[in-house]
Amino acid sequence: MYPANPPPGNSDHDQYPLNQFTAHDMDRSSPFSDPYPQEAPGPGGFDHQPLLHNPPMGFQPPPPHAPPSPFAEPSPHAGFAPSPQVPGSYPPGSPNLHYGAAPRRQPRRFKTTRKVKLTRGNLVLDCPVPTRYLQSVPLKDSKEFTHMRYTGATCDPKDFGEEGYTLRQQLLERKTELFIVLTMYNNIAHLCTRERSRTWGVDGWQKVTVCVVSDGRNKIHPRTLSLLATLGVYQDGVAKNVVNGKPVTAHIYEYTTQLSVDPDMQFRGADKGMVPCQMLFCLKEKNQKKINSHRWFFQAFSPLIQPNVCCLIDVGTKPGHTSIYHLWKAFDIGANVAGACGEIRAMAGTAGVALLNPLVAAQNFEYKMSNILDKPLESVFGYISVLPGAFSAYRFAALQNDVNGHGPLEKYFLGESLHGGGDAGIFEANMYLAEDRILCYELVAKKEASWKLHYVSSAYGETDVPDSVPEFISQRRRWLNGSFFAGVYALYHWRKVWTSDHSYFRKMMFMFLDFYNTYNLIFSWFALGNFYLTFYILTEALGSDTLAEKPFSSNVADILHLVLNYIYILLIIVQFIIALGNRPQGSKWAYVISMVFFALLMIYMMFATIWITVKSVTSIVEDADGNMMDMLKQSTFRNIIVSVCATYVMYFVASFLFLDPWHMFTSFIQYILLSPSYTNILNIYAFCNTHDVSWGTKGDSGVATDLGVVKTKKDGSGDHTVEVEVPVEQKDIDNAYEEACLELTRQVEPEVSHRDAKTKQEDYYRAFRTRLVLSWIISNLALVAIITNTAIFEDGLGSFNTRSSIYLGFILWSVAGLSVIRFCGSCLYLIFRIFTG
Repeated sequence: MYPANPPPGNSDHDQYPLNQFTAHDMDRSSPFSDPYPQEAPGPGGFDHQPLLHNPPMGFQPPPPHAPPSPFAEPSPHAGFAPSPQVPGSYPPGSPNLHYGAAPRRQPRRFKTTRKVKLTRGNLVLDCPVPTRYLQSVPLKDSKEFTHMRYTGATCDPKDFGEEGYTLRQQLLERKTELFIVLTMYNNIAHLCTRERSRTWGVDGWQKVTVCVVSDGRNKIHPRTLSLLATLGVYQDGVAKNVVNGKPVTAHIYEYTTQLSVDPDMQFRGADKGMVPCQMLFCLKEKNQKKINSHRWFFQAFSPLIQPNVCCLIDVGTKPGHTSIYHLWKAFDIGANVAGACGEIRAMAGTAGVALLNPLVAAQNFEYKMSNILDKPLESVFGYISVLPGAFSAYRFAALQNDVNGHGPLEKYFLGESLHGGGDAGIFEANMYLAEDRILCYELVAKKEASWKLHYVSSAYGETDVPDSVPEFISQRRRWLNGSFFAGVYALYHWRKVWTSDHSYFRKMMFMFLDFYNTYNLIFSWFALGNFYLTFYILTEALGSDTLAEKPFSSNVADILHLVLNYIYILLIIVQFIIALGNRPQGSKWAYVISMVFFALLMIYMMFATIWITVKSVTSIVEDADGNMMDMLKQSTFRNIIVSVCATYVMYFVASFLFLDPWHMFTSFIQYILLSPSYTNILNIYAFCNTHDVSWGTKGDSGVATDLGVVKTKKDGSGDHTVEVEVPVEQKDIDNAYEEACLELTRQVEPEVSHRDAKTKQEDYYRAFRTRLVLSWIISNLALVAIITNTAIFEDGLGSFNTRSSIYLGFILWSVAGLSVIRFCGSCLYLIFRIFTG
């Protein structure tokens, strides 16, 4: 992939002696000291850093002193005055101290101008890490641990390798088994405990690289930079805006850290089981959203280090202690596994306190049942409709495009150009709101390949779910529209599976899954009308003459039915009005009140359901004199028993089979009460905003110069050099480290969100939205009219009771059938898991 190393001394190629570095007594008095003698050339083939050979003048070495404990008070001889302890033992701040908005940190002392030779025309700097940090870690005998590497990338992600950029894993000639993006990295310690593994072991950390991609230099929170600085990964004052006339697109920091910080801002080191972690921090210059961040990960970094497995975890998701290992193990066991995902859990807080919020509890139940019924079923078939970006992994070899540039990654990144340009079709623009669904389908249907997707129930990640109504509605708008259009895309291209190398049996399984998904898609399209009709029929039945024993008089039942029916219709009208003209953030209380009213309607509907079920079953049992066969001959009895057993009973049974039933007791009722809001509020808002496919990225075409501009010059030998201003004195580096540690101890003030200006949408998008919503409303209204109208359809389709009975029976049996399929798939998954692990 890369040309052979040039002879030693060729400055056009890397001369960075990382993998040939041995322990030396380095003079820490100079942050630019180098273990190689001045008269001897460094080994060829690595980055040549003249900056490291040019020590600053006038800086005296500190007197020798005993190594301090990791978190002790710094020595007064370390080049800076004693300062407070690092987080973990820092005294509480005075209540009389008030902090305003902290400005961007600047080095306290003046920067020093140094001449640096460019590496293949690129700016690459090796910066010593703070002395205070080195005093806290055990390993400090190689540049991997004593220097942070900065690269100012000036290219597009796909051109990263071609432009001559390199990463430390290349220079160290290490094989990367696991490449993790946007994650906490305390799972790596478990990999190093797998001493009998052929892949892992004591040095297993060398096969893991953690990549953190931050979307926009001006968007990142200063405390995030402070956290990374305390780990040695980031240093302020090193980055530049422009290199040789080219604007920097990403600032890349590489370091192997030996510290971590837990959620309580406490440091963890080797004494607490922390192993070294290879970190790659990519700070993008501009805010270009998540899909562009994944381009840096997949197109810029991964091709250089060639990982076996790429693991994607969203910021805010906390993997279980051994979850990453279990996720990786799925690829190690299954040679044809292209992608895998673990269980996504809603963060419940200490003692489940977050579940007191009905919105969080409902999402907890939704996540749990999806992980118990849906994901196992799809895993048995080998095609999971979506591997959640919050916690999933892909085999890098399976992601590659063909020689013509067509393949999974091409389809995955197509969404960035669609959303960035003005000629994107509205269908494709909505479809790529769920680009991970497109990637999953393209992997399974990849031409002349037989990749499959797998669900790993033993791996899990806890994620923070929306706990406010506006945030919840906004999130689900993107999810619902993306999943609907991506689902249509997958079904429309069902023939692509037949061009793959899957077995005939596997292809037929995919066809059955397509039929199952088609049925679900139709059901979701008519969900609005189905829910209203179910409410209408059940509440009307309480006053029906066919019901022998009523909870109250027929007049009261009829009045309640009429009033609640009008309230239901009014709520639907309100949802369309606010969805078409308002943002959730601006109509918060309208949505909250609507949810409360829908919950009250659900309570009455559940009361009607339970009353009618109990009385009907009691009457049938008495008439049949306890004979089960006679009872099964009654259609009403069959419909009720089958529907109840296929939904609620099956939920309990499946949850107990997976040894995870607690959500049935803590979140089931909240989910039932909010289910009308899922169907009515979320669906209406999503369909009424199909024209809104923006990702919220503001235009930013200017080039900032606040970090400095680097211009090239030719020295006497004809080599290209640049003059850079960087903090070189150890005082500056150590003081900046102290400020970063201090920043982490300060109490965070809650941020107040500000509304952005509404983005103008094209008329074409709005016209599509209008046609889609009208089609949706008309089709659902037609369904309601056919069932409820007593004048027009009386002769041709029978009486209202006949039509409602047939319709309700169809709905109940459909729900039962779909639930049985999910339950069977869940049971098969458990059986296969016993034999395959």
